[in-house]
Amino acid sequence: MELEKKVLSREIQTLLYESGKTLGTAESCTGGRIAEAIISTPGASEYFKGAIVSYTNEVKERLLHVDHQLLEEKTAVCEEVAVAMVKGACETLNVDYAIAATGIAGPGGGTKEIPVGTIWLAYGSKDNVETLMLNEDKGRDLNLSQATFRALQGFLAYINQHLEKPLPIE
Repeated sequence: MELEKKVLSREIQTLLYESGKTLGTAESCTGGRIAEAIISTPGASEYFKGAIVSYTNEVKERLLHVDHQLLEEKTAVCEEVAVAMVKGACETLNVDYAIAATGIAGPGGGTKEIPVGTIWLAYGSKDNVETLMLNEDKGRDLNLSQATFRALQGFLAYINQHLEKPLPIE
């Protein structure tokens, strides 16, 4: 899966570099793995501004402006928090797009309502965010690897759909 992540990172780089758009990440359970995959491609500094690893709710609230009441009512592992993390990262990092991940990678920490392997991914701009929920526990390492891969894959599909393509020169 490492090679696939590099291929996705290269494709993301090409699209963002050519469009002049910027990217950041807001990661909880993935702990910076998405950012690491992005910067594995030389030249990422042209479009990647940075990452916020918000492993605690305190950091989600302070740096990403995730609402305290939302975290209290729904927990950090929900679609709404993932969306708020994207919007907060776009604002805090001053980027056009962001990718976010929040979940329970395991092996512990799960509940009946939110079992281990539940990971919410979100990607987009401050005005348009898409989400994806992963909910299969394959063990911590595979859960994190899969979340990173699916986040890159989802973001690439998102920008392919939403990024304005330059008109061909005739």
